[in-house]
Amino acid sequence: MKESDRKFVQAAGHETAYFECGAGAPLLLLHGSGPGVSGWTNWGGVMDQLAENFHVIVPDIAGFGFTEFKEDTHYDIKFWVNHLVEFMDAIGLDKASLVGNSFGGAVGIGLALFNPERLDKLVLLGTPAGTFVQTKGLAGAWLYEPSVENMRSLMELFPYDTSLITDELVQSRYEASARPGAQDALRKLIPQPSTDGETMVKGFPEKAVKNIKAPTLVLHGREDNVVPVQCGRVLSENIPNSDLYVFGQCGHWVQTEQKQKFLKILNSFIGGGQA
Repeated sequence: MKESDRKFVQAAGHETAYFECGAGAPLLLLHGSGPGVSGWTNWGGVMDQLAENFHVIVPDIAGFGFTEFKEDTHYDIKFWVNHLVEFMDAIGLDKASLVGNSFGGAVGIGLALFNPERLDKLVLLGTPAGTFVQTKGLAGAWLYEPSVENMRSLMELFPYDTSLITDELVQSRYEASARPGAQDALRKLIPQPSTDGETMVKGFPEKAVKNIKAPTLVLHGREDNVVPVQCGRVLSENIPNSDLYVFGQCGHWVQTEQKQKFLKILNSFIGGGQA
């Protein structure tokens, strides 16, 4: 696919950007947060391979990427899950498996808890859970002011191997981050870094994720400097039907940094049983 293949549909009062390709069992891919993030920047590198086996749908979450941000909208997890459900309705999708990267995983957890009938299997990549000290990556995302130089510095905090940060990626994310309202939307999601001591970040609590019924695969980079690997352990220890896979020499972008392993594990889990 090309980035120019982006389509739009109305969902929850927002013009919603998305990509769609392939045939087979439906598979939703949800991007994370961070300045300039979009479905394309998170998933463009694996869409075509996944489309060989699945009907792949990649939306931009409300307020992010190329989906609308509205000043008068109260964005929270219930809104984002409702937006996702209305997006599914708009494209005629009754039920799907879902792969969520970071914040996208949090939205996936919300779908599993609030609308479990719309979810088949759940895959969580670098997803926050429990309570943890705000990392340099999350603090940097809140403090970011749009410029190419600032974007490059921030992106270098995400992967284990910084050679993955290409000029094309930096430029693409910078352009998206400079859209009106983009940084405002992000700052509604991430706590403002404290100038006096540690800042605590709260993901879904343990007692909530214990109620997830969907078969779940938790994937996490061992060297994740954005969402610490302890979050993956919290999820796997509390979601009843779940497995955990930790990738060595891997930061926050499992699907990019460990692409071939990711594709093999995901195809096995979604297409068959537990990986």
